[in-house]
Amino acid sequence: MGLSNGSKISQVIEKYEADLLADWMQALIASNTRKGLLKETELQHECREFLSLLKKAVEHDNLINVQSSQWRDVREMLTSISRTRSQKGFTPSETATFIFSFKQPLFTRLRQEHVEDVTALVEDTWLATTLIDQLGLLTVETYQKMREEVISRQQEELLELSTPVVKLWDGILALPIIGTLDSSRTQVMMESLLQMIAQTGSEIAIIDITGVPTVDTLTAQHLLKTVTAARLMGAECIISGIRPQIAQTIVYLGVDLAEVVTKSTLADALLLALKRLGVTINRPQAC
Repeated sequence: MGLSNGSKISQVIEKYEADLLADWMQALIASNTRKGLLKETELQHECREFLSLLKKAVEHDNLINVQSSQWRDVREMLTSISRTRSQKGFTPSETATFIFSFKQPLFTRLRQEHVEDVTALVEDTWLATTLIDQLGLLTVETYQKMREEVISRQQEELLELSTPVVKLWDGILALPIIGTLDSSRTQVMMESLLQMIAQTGSEIAIIDITGVPTVDTLTAQHLLKTVTAARLMGAECIISGIRPQIAQTIVYLGVDLAEVVTKSTLADALLLALKRLGVTINRPQAC
């Protein structure tokens, strides 16, 4: 659907560009409660650029489908604005206000052009409302996407930080786990462990679950997968941190850990690992 024959939206933007910019800036400045996040000169530059791109886009007589090629430059600019607003700490509402605050200045100028034609005013107002709403929703969707990407990246970084692989001795690695194990975390944990085994050529990996609050069937399966993957890389695994409650739970769940060496503490697991490597530790005798 394009513009109707009597539409004056394109003409209004062309004719009143300076007035639209002034009124729009006034509305934005009035609604900006956190002036420190964005300078007025920067805001004015964004408004000028948007109006320039908008004027070109509406020349193609397409005010309904903002996903068309004619609106590409406008979409790219709004995407850039949403990304910048997100990085600077603006809220979704504050970001969308950039577009939605343009309604009133545009409606005012449309009324001036349709003083004697109420029908045309209603039609243009509806077209303008549909257009601005679409552009406003575009800014919100882009903002949300940016935030989700940031959160996803932070979660990945936290996962990596929460599964450190430590070299305890030549040939011995330790993977202390704190918190609940899920599929995503297990994948990161397994990749980190296998990478360290390949880099160091370690023969033994100690998986310490002292910091794991509870062990259910799924958690046990994740541990077994990690043990199996390490064995395929040529390293044997010892699971330490088996507390009485966890031991009872594992037995109750019927999880088969018969082929996995387990120890109650990390210290016990390390002593066993050293023994398997033929390392002897002599404790000093008391005088």
